[in-house]
Amino acid sequence: MSAAKLYELKVDLAELNKLLNLVERQRVKDLIIIEIRKVETEIANINDSLKMEVDTTGIDSAPKKIITPASNRCYDVKISNYAWDQSDKFVKLFVTLNKVHTIPEDNIHCNFEISSVEMVAKELENRNYIFTMKNLLENIDVANSKWKVKKDMVVIFLAKAQNNKWTYLTTVEKKAKEPKSSLPKMDPNEDPTTGLMDLMKKMYEEGDDDMKRTIAQSWTESANKSKMGW
Repeated sequence: MSAAKLYELKVDLAELNKLLNLVERQRVKDLIIIEIRKVETEIANINDSLKMEVDTTGIDSAPKKIITPASNRCYDVKISNYAWDQSDKFVKLFVTLNKVHTIPEDNIHCNFEISSVEMVAKELENRNYIFTMKNLLENIDVANSKWKVKKDMVVIFLAKAQNNKWTYLTTVEKKAKEPKSSLPKMDPNEDPTTGLMDLMKKMYEEGDDDMKRTIAQSWTESANKSKMGW
């Protein structure tokens, strides 16, 4: 039975490949490619079943060794290639992944948390692709967040908990791009000269040797000008 079905599947696969070379519309090609992948998977499963049938020399109780073909083993790959945009209700993540549209929809899943998201695309050319984004700048509405598969891309829609504009995607990005200033604040009611001297002293104390020499030279020149009445 398996051998006969295997023959029919191989004939179907040959016809699908011929048809793929004839069509021109990309949408039709994508549908044919998906069907080809299904047939190839079914053929591989039948081949695996045939390989597991070993000669037991008439002893039906002898255990059969199950072998997992190396070609079917998948390993994890982290995704770092993405872009993002936003609307009033969603922050959209565009995760680029070649041929992701050719695998079954059940192989793609997103796990949403209040401040993070993880997307997994399983069994794409013997790889499980994983995209993770943690420490989101704002909380998201988990129940209304979703994803959509497009050609060579997964678009993740993070529903905003509040309809405000995100200046950054994560808190880590915000901290990296908006470092806190270590310079002292100037009092508007204070003598500008006093504030400037305090600033120069702080720069001198925290600066390297070149900075200290530059500031010392500036102080010396300023003192000389004052003595000369300039």
